[in-house]
Amino acid sequence: MESPTNPSTSCPVRVVLADDECLFRASLRQLLAVPPDVVRDVYGVDVGPGFEVVGEAGSGEETVRLVETVRPDLLLLDLSMPRMSGLDALRALHDRRGAMRILVLAGAVGGSDLVTAVNLGVHGALLKDASTETLFEAMMCVMAGQYWLGQEFISHLLEVVRPLLRSSSAFHAPAYPVRLTARERQVLSLVIAGCSNKEIARQCALSEQTVKHHLTRMFDKVGASNRLELAMAATRQGLDSPAC
Repeated sequence: MESPTNPSTSCPVRVVLADDECLFRASLRQLLAVPPDVVRDVYGVDVGPGFEVVGEAGSGEETVRLVETVRPDLLLLDLSMPRMSGLDALRALHDRRGAMRILVLAGAVGGSDLVTAVNLGVHGALLKDASTETLFEAMMCVMAGQYWLGQEFISHLLEVVRPLLRSSSAFHAPAYPVRLTARERQVLSLVIAGCSNKEIARQCALSEQTVKHHLTRMFDKVGASNRLELAMAATRQGLDSPAC
């Protein structure tokens, strides 16, 4: 996976923080100022040349103005802000955000809001209480052109989009049906339920390394690169049913 660098240079990723909680923004600012080599040593995540906070906003209106002024590479956005919500800010920026990537950091997000945010161009979402390592991994992922969804949101998203995925006229079954083993189906069901690798390992009486092995095999079988893509592909192809 590519490091989370500015797409056109090897400079740090330019980040805007949008959240109405001053203390939360301050914590993020301090975290993103940690030198890249320290991040690698402490959290085991390669963040390339690192990140540079180029602006902060405490409302949706401030977010829109700031993004249009500084043109960041990455926007870390809270959806619940005063005067103009994060969703309304996304609507206002929809045709004017350029190549900027957007990662939602939320206390909680309902399934319908999450689908709306994705439709408005969000590239990822995770809870504010996610681990530091997870935050850095999510930022890496979205800056590498992929999508990231915290495990807590996967089941909520699928609940909303499953009927659409199953009934879509654009759906085409794969030329060669994908077959999963009984163990892979068990692991898949727990992924869709939003379980972490540690939780899956505990429930299945497996090691975390074995869980990762099963996930890698399923990624290869369905052509996915992360847990969200796996869950979406499995739902489209009916692999989340007991008879698959």
